[in-house]
Amino acid sequence: MSDVLPPPIWVNTTEKLEQLIQDLASQPRIAVDTESNSLHAFREKVCLIQFTSPKADYLVDPLALSDLTMLAPIFADPKIEKVFHAAEYDLICLRRDFGFSFANLFDTMHAARVLGYPAVGLDKLLGDKFNVVMDKRHQKADWGARPLTKEQVHYARFDTHYLFALRDELEKELREKERLDLAHEDFERACHLEDTKGRSNGSSWDRFAGRKDLSLRELTVVAHLCQWRDKEAERLDRPPYKVMMDSVLIALAKNPPEAKVDLSAAGLSEKQIRIWGNAVLSAVRHGLGAPLVERKQFPPKDDAVLRRLEKLKVWRKKVGLTLKVESDIILPKPFLSILSETPPSNMEELKSLMKYAPTRFDKYGGQILKILGVKHAN
Repeated sequence: MSDVLPPPIWVNTTEKLEQLIQDLASQPRIAVDTESNSLHAFREKVCLIQFTSPKADYLVDPLALSDLTMLAPIFADPKIEKVFHAAEYDLICLRRDFGFSFANLFDTMHAARVLGYPAVGLDKLLGDKFNVVMDKRHQKADWGARPLTKEQVHYARFDTHYLFALRDELEKELREKERLDLAHEDFERACHLEDTKGRSNGSSWDRFAGRKDLSLRELTVVAHLCQWRDKEAERLDRPPYKVMMDSVLIALAKNPPEAKVDLSAAGLSEKQIRIWGNAVLSAVRHGLGAPLVERKQFPPKDDAVLRRLEKLKVWRKKVGLTLKVESDIILPKPFLSILSETPPSNMEELKSLMKYAPTRFDKYGGQILKILGVKHAN
């Protein structure tokens, strides 16, 4: 269907960005998506921002534009609805790279989850509702490469082109099932969630630090191998796993090689041995002789907290099965922790703890208090 659509407008100059802003600022709603390069760079970044307005499809090139602050008022404007599909990661990336804040969001993937759809991918939803076929092969493309292929351009514009129609269909169904308030509650909370993660591929050692299946000496060897791998990955500007897989690092730590001839047994290819063999052996030797690292410890949870947590999980799963939705739609994960660790003693305290989930408080507050063992809960 892309052949019958006018080509999207490529926005790679300040003048074109200003024209885009003029259009977006005049609209009651816009559709948005992003493409990043996490599979192809040491530290990922947003490489493309797609917009659709009632007038046109746009592809904004952040690699060609040094300043995108003109977009900030659009994202923060409560009068303009921003329609995303699977907004969470897009919001994380846009906050991280550009410092944007958000208001008035509609997430079509989450709307489908609230409705209980078994499959919520954009390709599945567009195919079922509008007979639109999307080529998902480009999902893992290198969006940091230029120029984009014709196929990438088609794929990128399809991510936003049909979102208005999909949004309207899902809103209608949410109203019919009386779940629109529930969805809007989640959209509102997503606008204000602050993600503390840095860019991908900061320190690959963090993924191993809490493992209990490795001895402290083995963990120390892994730590030194990670230090080497991260430096090499950053130098080459590629993800650490594209230098060496985690499984290879563990194999090297469990059976430390003494010479290059031993490296193939750990899973290194001939090319890796030729390029990095000496460096790997050096990192292993340093790890074998260095002071032991400390294993990352997670403080054990109180038994009472664990009991409350389990009761809440069982309850929300049961309610979710009744409504044919996943359990986190009934009570999102953050509230499980809050309510199990700081249980309320009355309805007012529960209301305060659930101030960002007022619809769920109204609907399930009494049940939650009973689950937590509060007497006389209605």
